[in-house]
Amino acid sequence: MRPEVIVSPVEMSVRTLRNVREGKTVGLVPTMGALHKGHLSLVERAAAEVDVVVVSIFVNPTQFGPNEDLESYPRNLEEDVSLLEKQGLASVVFAPTVSGMYPYAENKTWVIVEDLDRHLCGSSRPGHFKGVTTIVSRLLAMVQPDAAFFGLKDAQQFYILKRMAAEMGFRTRMKGVETVREYDGLALSSRNGYLSQAERDEAVVLSKAVFMAKKAVETGSIQSGKGVQQLLESELNKAVLGRVDYASVVDSLTLQPVVEFKSGQELISAVAVQFGKARLIDNSIALVP
Repeated sequence: MRPEVIVSPVEMSVRTLRNVREGKTVGLVPTMGALHKGHLSLVERAAAEVDVVVVSIFVNPTQFGPNEDLESYPRNLEEDVSLLEKQGLASVVFAPTVSGMYPYAENKTWVIVEDLDRHLCGSSRPGHFKGVTTIVSRLLAMVQPDAAFFGLKDAQQFYILKRMAAEMGFRTRMKGVETVREYDGLALSSRNGYLSQAERDEAVVLSKAVFMAKKAVETGSIQSGKGVQQLLESELNKAVLGRVDYASVVDSLTLQPVVEFKSGQELISAVAVQFGKARLIDNSIALVP
């Protein structure tokens, strides 16, 4: 089944009204294209829970910094649509233009979730999450999904968006889906294509580090944020071609660094490493016993 491709936000709103009239439940999978197995797993999860799956494909300029890869970010809508057609689960591809999502030359309306972006990727990429929350809020308003599906590789993003949706009054259920990984544990990412073979061989340290942190938290062998951070850094430093951006453990509700652990607390052990042009992130989520 080839999904219907919609470019105009107005046409998307018309399709949304049709779904409502027909009593169909809708799931949204927001992406920036360059689809891979990780994205397809989100589509599969959505199709198992709703009647109509909408995959948005939009390279959002407001979440890129001035020295980031906006211009070189891979774009091939036809390939993405063909991949979704082969999978046969998506009903609609919403692929708006920049002018469709940002109708004025200078955008004046932003959605900001305070404090949750102070650390991790928010610290390294100032303004990034302001762009993410703004574009996702617009997608939720246009598509009006019953549920939206996000990969937990971007855990900070997911928890920020979940908080945003709850506080903005969106009826959408925000669903986090486990990270899809390559054979050796490396998290799937559109940016993996930037890696040289030598960098690719070293990049597995990210998953090894966060898996080790998860085990340490869940077994109680480490009971402090400093201890987990040291464990993460020790593993990441084995990658001589990479530059560690951050290695930290934060509370999943506040997204603030944790000093001492509390029983029942949900923690995110998160890392980011720069390999040449590719900035890779990974994380694990664990409950303190």
